[in-house]
Amino acid sequence: MEHFRGNIKEVRLITSSGGVFEVTVNGEKIYSKKETGQFPEVEEVIQQIERLDS
Repeated sequence: MEHFRGNIKEVRLITSSGGVFEVTVNGEKIYSKKETGQFPEVEEVIQQIERLDS
């Protein structure tokens, strides 16, 4: 959040079960722990968000 300095309008945490952890931006999934089997590095999520913004 700090990286984008107010450019993000909303962050929503949607709870689930079974170890599912997904990151979506504007309805587009940019990361899925369910698909990769591991949590993302912070830098990895930031890079994915920046790609959407360009």
